[in-house]
Amino acid sequence: MSLESLAWMAWTPQTAIFFGFIALSLVILTLLAIYRPETPRKGILGFPTTRGDRFFVSLLGSAFICILWLRLGGGELWYALAICIPFAIVMFRFA
Repeated sequence: MSLESLAWMAWTPQTAIFFGFIALSLVILTLLAIYRPETPRKGILGFPTTRGDRFFVSLLGSAFICILWLRLGGGELWYALAICIPFAIVMFRFA
């Protein structure tokens, strides 16, 4: 596979950092599942969730927060990130 076949993807340093973060997070979650297994717990979502489930819900919710931010206000995404981080903390703590 040549680099030219990936040109349509518009890889930027920010995109690489984002996907690197996701890959690193999945590695960490896998290692945690191996060395510190957990039983699903029922939180504010109303159904049993594991770390991986809460991570997925956090990513999905953050994507919607960013999309709504762009749709309703536009501007810098740093402000949306300031909303996404507490959202993810709440999801991991209480979901």
